[in-house]
Amino acid sequence: MLNGLLEPLAYPFMVRGLIAAVLVGVVCAVLGTYVVLRGMAFFGDALAHAILPGVAVAYLLRLPLSAGALVAGILAAAAIGYLQNRLREDTAIGIVFSGAFALGIALLSTVRTYTVDLTHFLFGNVLGVSPTDLLITAVLGGGVLLVMVALHKEFVLMAFDPTLARVLRLPTAFLRYLLLLMLAVTVVAALQVVGVALVVAMLVTPPATAYLLVRRVGPMMGLATLFGTLSAVLGLYFSYYLNLPSGPAMVLVCTAIFLLVFLLSPQRRRIGLGRRAHH
Repeated sequence: MLNGLLEPLAYPFMVRGLIAAVLVGVVCAVLGTYVVLRGMAFFGDALAHAILPGVAVAYLLRLPLSAGALVAGILAAAAIGYLQNRLREDTAIGIVFSGAFALGIALLSTVRTYTVDLTHFLFGNVLGVSPTDLLITAVLGGGVLLVMVALHKEFVLMAFDPTLARVLRLPTAFLRYLLLLMLAVTVVAALQVVGVALVVAMLVTPPATAYLLVRRVGPMMGLATLFGTLSAVLGLYFSYYLNLPSGPAMVLVCTAIFLLVFLLSPQRRRIGLGRRAHH
């Protein structure tokens, strides 16, 4: 069994993939805790697809896809945040999501080979992580974690009592935009590992699994990190030994853990339907 665990690590691409998978698992779990508590899963899914125009432009100009994705993600997050002040949140998200995604498809339709070349962008390819990709993931993920640690209390207060946050004169508008920005950055950081089509699962499923077991934010975030990391590592090994796509393998493990906990949890609390954890 020990040989089975160590054998893949003899290859540098597996070591890089493992590090990238763990980074993404941790960052998605930590930020995803706020996503679940604030009911922002739809926003995460919209952002993941709204970066497509940036990827398309970067692809056409032969620039790094992550650079185009990051610019598009920031613009999409800013647009949604701005429209939320004038429209319902789901309406603002739907407008930006559909418009940006349509623009991306239109741009990519001009490239005959885009369906092949961007498969890894859609579904991830952690075994193809280069040293540069790993550095980008580490920088983006590390930046998100630093912000989350520095402003943890403020984000928790905004999640549970926005009115009190305003009474205490917290910069609620700035914090809201910052949270949207971090979601965009996290989506870009996870591109190489799980792809845009699956990143929402890594953001939502580990925290949702943790919410079945605990009610306090700290333990919930810790358990979500454990589940996210475990899903990333096991998914990577399954990908290696069973010749499966890396991103789907990680998400399948993540979903299996959720179903197992859901079936065994004595409380089986409903998620995201008006009941929230206590901080």
